[in-house]
Amino acid sequence: MYTVAQLMGGVWGAGGGGGELVVNDPADGSPVSSVPVATADEVGKAVAAAREAAAEWASTAPATRAAAVHRAADAVEAVAEELAAAVTAEMGKPLADARGGVEAGIGTLRQYAELAPLRGGRTLHGEPDALDFITPQPRGVVAAITPWNDPVAVSCGLLGAALVTGNVVLYKPSERTPATGWLLARALDQALPAGVLSLLTGGPEVGAALAGQEVDVVAHVGSTATGRAIAAAAARTGAKVLLENGGSDPLVVDAGVDASWAAGQAALGAFANAGQICVAVERIYVHREVAEDFVAALVQRADALRAGPGRDPGTELGPLVDRRHRDHVHGQVTAAVADGAQVRTGGELPDGPGAFYPATVVTDCRHDMPLVREETFGPVAPVVVVDSFDEALRCAADSPYGLAATVLTASMSHAQRAWRELPVGTVKINSVFGGAPGGAAHPRRASGQGFGYGPELLDEFTATKAVHIEAPGGGHW
Repeated sequence: MYTVAQLMGGVWGAGGGGGELVVNDPADGSPVSSVPVATADEVGKAVAAAREAAAEWASTAPATRAAAVHRAADAVEAVAEELAAAVTAEMGKPLADARGGVEAGIGTLRQYAELAPLRGGRTLHGEPDALDFITPQPRGVVAAITPWNDPVAVSCGLLGAALVTGNVVLYKPSERTPATGWLLARALDQALPAGVLSLLTGGPEVGAALAGQEVDVVAHVGSTATGRAIAAAAARTGAKVLLENGGSDPLVVDAGVDASWAAGQAALGAFANAGQICVAVERIYVHREVAEDFVAALVQRADALRAGPGRDPGTELGPLVDRRHRDHVHGQVTAAVADGAQVRTGGELPDGPGAFYPATVVTDCRHDMPLVREETFGPVAPVVVVDSFDEALRCAADSPYGLAATVLTASMSHAQRAWRELPVGTVKINSVFGGAPGGAAHPRRASGQGFGYGPELLDEFTATKAVHIEAPGGGHW
């Protein structure tokens, strides 16, 4: 069992006056982590301590900061297996996938360490006897509130970009994966000056207290409801807000595509990490011409997935993060069936311990059903049959969210229309998880605001200052 400690003002073991919470293994319900809960007063003291450390870190040479982040990546790599095991124990992700998330986080740290020292300002053309330029500067104190579904990769993105650009960070991992955040913070802290990184743990009340403090940036990856609360708090304090929040990402299956291949893409997008991915396939619009064969192949792939604990090397579908979330997922499926949808496979609560839920395919869905309109965040593939690509594109665009979308098509003109017309941050053609390194998603509407994960994230954590210098009295220096 992990015994988590907080890091405040460079001191490990500080705080925790708010009590203790326990995280249970979603595979069998056994206790995994014992976690201190920070009080609002402790959060305030941590912010004050971070503010005291901010000036020195901001004035550190960019190359020196980058070298520290490189060393931090080395430290994370040294405990990669321990981190992956913690992810699996706390949220159920299959161990191989957890390792992939840790590797992605390490790569992101190294990417930002390489890119940050190369960034600069620009010279402006003003009066010939004056000097005008624009320069980036750290924003100051960053509150990073991170999710449970891919805790290492996401945290490394936010923390790496914030730290290497000269900000100090108050890191609040999800209450569902606090030991993972603690192990990550321990590794990062080895390479950083004291006070540059703080770790605060606890439930939503700790995140709310942190977002309400006088910080300079609040970066949050998580639910839309929490993101909106953070945005409201930041409106009162004046903090910059970076949000990647909920989504209901569509998959369009055009006429003329191979139904079996399309089903493979759909299964990957809907069932990977038990559907608990920000850009998971949440709703499918399939052309009537291929719908029957597509659904049959998708059901076959769902039935073939091997479910079990994430620590079992043969597991392809682990449990959901906890039973509370499983109740949400099952409730959406049950409501859809009551409204006329048909479960083709899955859709039943299994007996036994844990928070397992089967890969589920639901047909006869309508675009207006909550299962289609709202975020499910589980291994559920709702299928809506459409009669044309126009209808599919129109339905895909009709959403309160704007995170990502995928289109499977053999038509170049349809592909071009899709990326131009879909009002989302990321459009993928013929690959649900494709994309080159460095792609910066800019979510829209209820899915958030601000760039994430690409080089542009470095810009989000810096403020731009315009400078004008001329000699006194119109003379010379």
